Amino acid sequence: MADQQRKLDLVQNIADVKAAMATVPHHEKARLVAVSKYKPAEDLMHVYETGQRHFGENYVQELVDKSAKLPSDIQWHFIGHLQSNKCKVVAAIPNLFAVETIDSIKKADTLNKACVSCERKGTLNVFVQVNTSREDVKSGVLPENCTQVCQHIQDKCPQLKLNGLMTIGMFGRDPSETNPDFECLVDCKKKTEQEMPGLDLELSMGMSGDYLQALQAGSTNVRVGTTIFGARPKKEDR
Repeated sequence: MADQQRKLDLVQNIADVKAAMATVPHHEKARLVAVSKYKPAEDLMHVYETGQRHFGENYVQELVDKSAKLPSDIQWHFIGHLQSNKCKVVAAIPNLFAVETIDSIKKADTLNKACVSCERKGTLNVFVQVNTSREDVKSGVLPENCTQVCQHIQDKCPQLKLNGLMTIGMFGRDPSETNPDFECLVDCKKKTEQEMPGLDLELSMGMSGDYLQALQAGSTNVRVGTTIFGARPKKEDR
């Protein structure tokens, strides 16, 4: 009975998120990534059964474990900080759709080599993470270095496909006001596309607390976890 109620709750939650997204003009261009950090595979299956296929994970081992036991048509997004020594493990996941956290030229080179080493079929989508709020505690390239990293990926990393830019907005921004972090990423996109003709970069920005605001700002990829799956368990309960 408890599992059935959990299923009903999850189905309703993702329906609510999609309904909210539908209120934003041009929402149909955006991809919803259901972020399932610390949640059991059973929860993901309930959401999968609604037709959801894009799921995001923050931790390499959790991604490895879930990708091995869940349906192969799930398209996984790695959205956590990627350590260089984990690149090969991540690149070997066949249904990995994208790594959204490339934060340096060195990281791009390491992941490119990992794709070669594990003989990955086809190119791997990547997003360049931009530290739009310039917070010391956050990973990401500074906005003024964004185009340089993008150019390097396109020119020197043939196993990677430059798919877009990603940012995590500063915590505590007022959702009723224009978000300067989102504006900054949009500006990075414009500048990079001007300097690299032919590019059409996606924008991955917006999470549970600000995904509607991000969509209004032009996001094409929103990562929603808590609003779908509920609060994450406390550290001592994991």
